[in-house]
Amino acid sequence: MTTQTTDASEAGQAHVFWRYWLATTVSEVGSAMTAVALPLVAVTALDATVLETTLLAATSQAAWLIMGLPAGVIVQRYPLRSLQVTLDLVRLVAIGSVPVAWWMGHLTYAHLMVAAFVSGLATVLFAIGNSTFLPAVVDKSELSSRNSLMSGTLAVTQTGGPSVSGLLIQLTGPVAVLAVDAVSFLVSAVTLRTLPERRPLAQSPAKTGQLIREGWNYVVHHPVMGPCLVFATLMNFVTAALFALTPLYLVREVDVSATVVGLVIAMDGVGALVGSAVATRLAQRVGTARAVIVACLFGGATTLAIPLTTSLSNIYFYGLGMAGFAFGTVIGSIMTRTHRQTESPPELLSRVMATVRFVSWGALPLGAALSGVLASAAGLRTALWATCIGALVAPVPLLLSSVRRRRDLSDEPRD
Repeated sequence: MTTQTTDASEAGQAHVFWRYWLATTVSEVGSAMTAVALPLVAVTALDATVLETTLLAATSQAAWLIMGLPAGVIVQRYPLRSLQVTLDLVRLVAIGSVPVAWWMGHLTYAHLMVAAFVSGLATVLFAIGNSTFLPAVVDKSELSSRNSLMSGTLAVTQTGGPSVSGLLIQLTGPVAVLAVDAVSFLVSAVTLRTLPERRPLAQSPAKTGQLIREGWNYVVHHPVMGPCLVFATLMNFVTAALFALTPLYLVREVDVSATVVGLVIAMDGVGALVGSAVATRLAQRVGTARAVIVACLFGGATTLAIPLTTSLSNIYFYGLGMAGFAFGTVIGSIMTRTHRQTESPPELLSRVMATVRFVSWGALPLGAALSGVLASAAGLRTALWATCIGALVAPVPLLLSSVRRRRDLSDEPRD
C-alpha cells in the first residue's frame, strides 16, 4: 500500500510539473518572438533612433530595479497560482494593446515604452513565482535535471521563437507578432488555472523591509552565492547590451533582412540548448563549480568572434559567437540556480531568489541603455567590441573568490 501511495504521489507531482512546464513554455515562445518584434516595431513602424531603440529594451527590464526586492515578499504572502494567472492577464493587456493601437493608427513611441514597462513589472513577479514553485513540486534529487530540462526548453523557444518571428515579420510585419505573444499569455493563464493552489507561507510578524534585509544579507554574505551574484550581474549586463545592439548592428551595419536577424538571434537558443543538454553530465564529471568557470570562460572567448561579422558572407561569425556565449551562460545559470534552490532555507528561498534577480537582472536595463549611449557616441561596431570583451571578463569574480578552490559549489574550499 505504501508503494502504491508513493507511486501515485510521484505521478501526481509529475502531472503538475508538466502542466507548469506547458504554461511556461507557451509564454516563453511568445516572449522570444517579441524579443525580435518589439525593437523592429520601433525601428520600422516608428523610425526610432539607435538610442530610442536601446532605451526601449532597457525599459522592459527596468522593472527589476523597482520590483526585484519586494517581489520575494509578495510571492511569499499571496496564493501563487492566482498571482501567476493575474500576471499573465496583465501581460496580455500590455502587449496586446500595441497591435490594437497600431491597427487603429494611434501607436506612439510612448505607448511602446509603457507597454514594455508594465509587461516588465508583471514578468518580474511571474519569474520569482516560477523559481519558488519548481522546488515545491520536484524532489531535491531531481531539481538539477528539472532545471536542465527547463533551461533546455527555454533554449528551444529561444531558437524557434526568433526564427519564426523573423519569418512572420517578413510575411505580416512585426506588429502581428506581438498579437501572437498576447495570445500566448492567455494560453499560459488558462493552463496555470488548472494547477493546485499553493497557499502562502505562515505570515512573519516582521515588516517588509526587515524580510527583504534578511534575504539580502543571506545572499551577499554567503561564500558562494555572493561571488555568483556578482558573476551573474556582469553576465546579464553583457547579455542585455548584446541583445540591444544585435538587431541594430545587423540591420544598419550588415544590412540583412528581418529573417536573417531572427536566425542569428536563434543561435543563442542553439547554444543554450547544447549547454542545458550537457550541463548535468559536465557537472558530474568535473564538479559544479569548475563547470561554471570553464564553460563561461569558453563562452566569453567565443563571443570575440561576433564583431568580425561585416556582411552576409561572414554572418556565421555572429551566429557562432552567440551560440558559444549562450552555451557558457546557461551552464552557469543551471549550476548556480540549483545551488540556491537546494542550499537556501525554505523560509528564505523566495527572498533569496528575489535578491539575486534584483541585482543580476537589474543590470539588464543598465546594459541595454549604456550600450545605446556608447553606440550613439562611438558607433555600433565599437560598442559591440566593448560588449564582447566584457563577456570574457565576467567570470573573473569567481576566479578571485573561494569558488575556484571548490569542485562543487556546495563543497568546502580546498587549501
